[in-house]
Amino acid sequence: MSDPDVDILHRIESLVDEEHRLRDGAGSDPDRLRHVEEQLDRCWDLLRQRRAKREFDQDPGESSARSTDTVEHYLQ
Repeated sequence: MSDPDVDILHRIESLVDEEHRLRDGAGSDPDRLRHVEEQLDRCWDLLRQRRAKREFDQDPGESSARSTDTVEHYLQ
């Protein structure tokens, strides 16, 4: 069984590759690009949750992917 963090990082790499292809391609699909960007944000959020739980001696397995709406509307 693989490490969930590694799986998340692989998913991020795949999404980044797709994002680059969409941005570099002529006539790219703006809806697909937006979806990929949202999925990237969700993956990064999940990875940050897992790392924070680990840092504070909590179970990173209790982390869960939050909704796109939640992740996209964080105050920064």
